[in-house]
Amino acid sequence: MDGKDVSQTDAPSSCQGKLEVPTEKEREALAAMKSIKESVRALKKRLTALKASGRDETTGEILELEKELAHLKVDWDKWEQKRQKATKERMILLGHEEN
Repeated sequence: MDGKDVSQTDAPSSCQGKLEVPTEKEREALAAMKSIKESVRALKKRLTALKASGRDETTGEILELEKELAHLKVDWDKWEQKRQKATKERMILLGHEEN
């Protein structure tokens, strides 16, 4: 051995540190999507119960729940686009894709 400590390696000066996978942007999008998914499950469960009851007075609530589900779908699509963008950025940084 030449006496050099192999536990300490000289990293290139251009190295910015270890890239986290998933990245912070990806984690943010995934967390938002998880929250939306939980909300959708609860709304669908309530919607199913209301429809099964067959009562006329629940019509307004059913419409509101369906409207909320539509809004959540739009939110989901926005977060999915952000997640895909963040994933692409990570893949470019890793050199797996070109810009």
